[in-house]
Amino acid sequence: MQKLYTPEGEALRGQPWPEYPRPLLQRDSFYNLNGEWEFAAQGAAEMPAAFPMRIQVPFAPESILSGVERHFARQWLFYRKTFALPQGFVRRRTFLHFGAVDQIAEVFLNGVRLGGHTGGYSPFSFEATDALREENTLVVRVRDELENHILPYGKQREKRGGMWYTPVSGIWQTVWLESMGEKFIRELNVETGSDFASIDTGDETLFGTVSVETPQGTLRVPLENGRARVALEAPRFWSPDAPYLYRFTVETAEDRVRSYFALRTLETRVVDGVPRLCLNGKPYFFNGLLDQGYWSDGLFTPASPACFAHDILMAKRLGFNMLRKHIKVEPQRFYYECDRLGMIVFQDMVNNGGYSFLRDTALPTLGLKRLPDRWMHPDGKTRAAFLEEMDDAVRRLKRHPCVCCWTIFNEGWGQFDSGAAYRRLRRLDATRFIDSASGWFAGGESDVESRHVYFKPFKFRKGKKPVVLSEFGGYALKLPAHSFNPEKTYG
Repeated sequence: MQKLYTPEGEALRGQPWPEYPRPLLQRDSFYNLNGEWEFAAQGAAEMPAAFPMRIQVPFAPESILSGVERHFARQWLFYRKTFALPQGFVRRRTFLHFGAVDQIAEVFLNGVRLGGHTGGYSPFSFEATDALREENTLVVRVRDELENHILPYGKQREKRGGMWYTPVSGIWQTVWLESMGEKFIRELNVETGSDFASIDTGDETLFGTVSVETPQGTLRVPLENGRARVALEAPRFWSPDAPYLYRFTVETAEDRVRSYFALRTLETRVVDGVPRLCLNGKPYFFNGLLDQGYWSDGLFTPASPACFAHDILMAKRLGFNMLRKHIKVEPQRFYYECDRLGMIVFQDMVNNGGYSFLRDTALPTLGLKRLPDRWMHPDGKTRAAFLEEMDDAVRRLKRHPCVCCWTIFNEGWGQFDSGAAYRRLRRLDATRFIDSASGWFAGGESDVESRHVYFKPFKFRKGKKPVVLSEFGGYALKLPAHSFNPEKTYG
């Protein structure tokens, strides 16, 4: 096998991912803990006596860029980092943030357990105020239970090959600290209409000012009881051709954060007798790629957020306006780049549960594409884990204008009661399209008719719903210098 570095991976020097990781809620307080950590792996959960390895965070140990390049199946992973915060950084309250850790994490600061988190694709944080010292030691203990298939895992396989990919474990997104006053802005929920935006901090005790940058100049409105309403003159709508973002700042007595929103509408209309997906009131042809989100050197994590921008701009130059983010939830920086550069995202949920080649691939490819799903994958823990991650993904990503469609299940992988899942997601987000079963095993409740067609032509026929050809092909162009396996070709 060949080691394939991206240009950004070859050029990587110093601290990886120094960029602020949360563009939707950005403040000046930021201390990045990425870089070299001590690392150990063992079969026991007890703290190791020594940390014999070194690892580059935020790259998974299986990746080239981590410096470890090894998968530790059914072992506990231990990370250790010592640090001292800059003079004046600590204010009244300090929080420790993790972008994502795959899959089960426990965090200890100076011997104090801050807390634990389960789920490999979602961010989490703990207050670290009382545990901080002048010199600090941070330890993270991680367990990846990929073999159980209970927690969402996507395309990871211990034995990768074909459409299954190298497994990823441990810390794979930025680790960082921020410090604020006693009363700070915890969240920013934004709802938009055709000419307004409503901003809600979720805290009725907050008062201050919201300043919005508009084409006509800076617009200032009061923040009262934690909320503000912004009326927009001559509103500009977001689209791939004109990805306009309204950037704004919220200031209170003890805090100041920067963020942004965009105006755009999504709806289904019948045009000339044909149901169409519409963007900003007009039929729109969503033309895109199946974006897997794996990198040859960093696996789940590219060498730099600049890799996201490079991919997005390349796709646009090739004539595409959409990426179907396939069975992976990315760092917030990815969606920010899509918002900023104008790339629509059809966002998949991450599958869990078992996979059957016969049921989920072979028979549907031959034509068996109708199968009741209410009693499929009946395990209660597996179902609950999927729905919890789905809810979390929707709540976190719904503020990104680039996200225009949610895909709940893909080709029956872990699929169960898609009608109930559709209704649950619709309650969380009434503004986007929902593809409840991409490919086959449609349960009836879906905004689109979603098809996967391989190995044969496909002819569109008029139906009751807009048709989304959500996978087709596939064709392989093998370039030896870009292929890590010189002997085998997939596609």
